[in-house]
Amino acid sequence: MAENKEDLRRKYLEKIKKGLTEKADSRMEDYERIESRQYTEFKEELLPKKLSYYEKGCQWAEKILKIRADPKKSGLVLDAIQTCHLDVTPDGVLAFSILFPLLVMVVGGLLGYVLPILFGGEPTIFFVVFFLLVGLILFYLANKLPFFLAKSWRLAASNQMIQCIFFVVTYMRHTSNIENAIDFAAEHLVGPLALDMKKILWDVETERHESVRESLDAYLVQWRETNSEFVEAFNLIQSSLLEPEEARRLELLDKSLDAILSETYEKMLRYAHDLHSPLTMLHMMGIIMPILGLVVLPLMVSIMEGVRWYYIATIYNIILPIAVYLMGRNILSQRPTGYGDTDISEINPELKKLKKIKIPLINKRINPVYFCIIVVIFFVIIGLAPVYLGRTLPQIPGSDIPSDICITQNFKTFNPAVNLEAKPIACMLDYRPSATRKDVFIGPFGLGASLFSIFVVLGLGLAVGLYFRIRSKGVIKLRNRTKKLESEFTNGLFLLGNRLADGLPPEIALSKVSRTLEGTETGKFFAIVTENITRLGMSVSDAIFNKKVGALLFFPSAVIESSMKVLVEASKKGPRIAAQALMNVSRYIKEIHKVDERLKDLMAEIISDMKSQVRFLAPAISGVVVGITSMITFILGRLNLAQATGGLGDVGGLAQIFSGDTIPTFFFQIIVGIYVVQLIYILTILSDTVENGDDKLNQQYQLGRNMLKGTVMYCLIAAFTMIVFSILAAVILERGIAG
Repeated sequence: MAENKEDLRRKYLEKIKKGLTEKADSRMEDYERIESRQYTEFKEELLPKKLSYYEKGCQWAEKILKIRADPKKSGLVLDAIQTCHLDVTPDGVLAFSILFPLLVMVVGGLLGYVLPILFGGEPTIFFVVFFLLVGLILFYLANKLPFFLAKSWRLAASNQMIQCIFFVVTYMRHTSNIENAIDFAAEHLVGPLALDMKKILWDVETERHESVRESLDAYLVQWRETNSEFVEAFNLIQSSLLEPEEARRLELLDKSLDAILSETYEKMLRYAHDLHSPLTMLHMMGIIMPILGLVVLPLMVSIMEGVRWYYIATIYNIILPIAVYLMGRNILSQRPTGYGDTDISEINPELKKLKKIKIPLINKRINPVYFCIIVVIFFVIIGLAPVYLGRTLPQIPGSDIPSDICITQNFKTFNPAVNLEAKPIACMLDYRPSATRKDVFIGPFGLGASLFSIFVVLGLGLAVGLYFRIRSKGVIKLRNRTKKLESEFTNGLFLLGNRLADGLPPEIALSKVSRTLEGTETGKFFAIVTENITRLGMSVSDAIFNKKVGALLFFPSAVIESSMKVLVEASKKGPRIAAQALMNVSRYIKEIHKVDERLKDLMAEIISDMKSQVRFLAPAISGVVVGITSMITFILGRLNLAQATGGLGDVGGLAQIFSGDTIPTFFFQIIVGIYVVQLIYILTILSDTVENGDDKLNQQYQLGRNMLKGTVMYCLIAAFTMIVFSILAAVILERGIAG
């Protein structure tokens, strides 16, 4: 009997053990599957696409090239990788930094040598040497890319640090729970810092760290060198958790926000003082010297044989813009923590429809990129007309030069194909025989062709400007309206807090405040909430946060949303707790905006200089230089033509020095114009980031404005100066040669 009992006991123990083991294994499989799926979605949702492409490139390179990274450097590379949340290894980074430059050197060099042959030209080693140099530079840059990405990540994240501390402190004043406070901040932040806050919680859920405090301490290590005020603020917040006295706890929370605000102001003050020298260097190296260098280029090209326009385009439209961009990024990498705005379409995805063009007839919205492509194609076809007209027009008798339309000194038009003795001062196309290559005519050198080339630049500038303007105009209007509400909101919160302090429930308090502030943006916001409560029978939470009719739908703002969530959460603990919470939120918002305005005052002079460069100086200087270049090109062309006919006299020896083929103003103007468009883009991004931090929406809005105004100004000035200088040079030169 005893043996039967023992056997039965053993039998059931084995079944129980087996069942528990299978269940645990099943749960573990489900957990791993869920964890993997959630983490994948987590990364896909928040990680920028450019970083995911880099991830794939490193993973591909690691499979092909098996190489070990230096253990001494691997730690630094790994820190940069973890900062950007990249799923790569130091070995993959090293393999990519070798394979990618080699690929560029080989493919680029082959294409650079073969393409001229395919288009009927002569093979050249210029592009072979160019891609070899690019590859050598990429060896260095690709190896440093994780550090560059980490710096960019930190710059974007640091712009949200004040808001992050604000959200954490705001939540912890009424609920002393660091986990919920970080989750509250992650919910209201956008961009890299939101990902960082979610990663802190994720590391606890996946048992990488045992507690949120341990995970937070591990995360803050990366900010000790660059943003010590952020670390100090979080240390004070964590210290408040250990305080038994409520007054002392609240004091530490207030001190944490004060610490990051005061330190931010001091760091921005030093940054503003140190910014003059690098900006002056950027202005000289990126704008003045390259543009003024174009004045002497026609002379250099006439002396040096074999220089083509696309050589200059490679330097001015590829190398120089990249150099200016890298110099600008280096300046931005030193920018301290700021208080930045966000793209409200990221907060409310419904607003993304405002970034598209509405077509009334079909009542649909399309991406503006299609419209802008049509614009640029239309203008480019017009601008390149002199090129294909030179290949289709009938030829002048006895030569391979196409027929043309010219004007004389008396501004009468004639056709050289009909009147061979008339002396033109300006022509529409003006194709000429090459001075160095037999049976080849080059051009177009004509004033008309140069004016047509402006349409290429105009089309490019208008397309880029319209794209960013359409993408940002509707959203920026709504955000400006929301910012107006934010500026008034502190008083509204204070009034609402006073009503709640009188013991009124939130529903009645909101109604009274909406009537008191009638006519203001804050009054409109509270009126929508009140109307949703009274007419639709909603709760306070639904009246504010409802996806279809909630008040936040009309005033999308992370600050207002977080304030209202504080109201809803604190109201659960009673009207007086909610009143105190709202008053504190009101004070915090006022302090943050006060520091923000002081920061903008510090940067006002520098920002004003940068904006004047973007909106006036760069387009104006470039337009004048194009006019001077057209005059020099015209003079050299006429001297060569007069020398060929023996009509130069005493200056014939001088003309022989410049007997080579010069580059037509047609191509010069396109090169300079594209460079101006690139400069406007780069300098607008630079100036707006210095002023507002990583504010993508405002960058797009400023790009739309500056690109349209700057491009139109450049085109008008370039057209005017080309006409005046070319005709003036033609009249003087004809009279000089005739005399």
